[in-house]
Amino acid sequence: MTVKYTKHFLDKLENLFSASSYILRYEKGNFKSGYCVLKDTKIVIVNKYFPLEGKINALIDILGELNFDPKDFKDKSNQDFLTELRQTTLKF
Repeated sequence: MTVKYTKHFLDKLENLFSASSYILRYEKGNFKSGYCVLKDTKIVIVNKYFPLEGKINALIDILGELNFDPKDFKDKSNQDFLTELRQTTLKF
């Protein structure tokens, strides 16, 4: 799978977060990397002023950092999407 910089691809990434225990928010802030992960409260904050490509890249980086397990998702499409994304883009 190649990373597609489209709204649909961003929606699929956002669906992974909504199906997990993490809350994804787009906020303005002074983030050095463009995002902030609050692991204790399970909140992910991404710079809302990022362009579409920046948001997608940030979410992919965060997925690599959080190391979600595909088995934790009830929806088969989320499991398949995360597995395919891991095999091609994520380095963990």
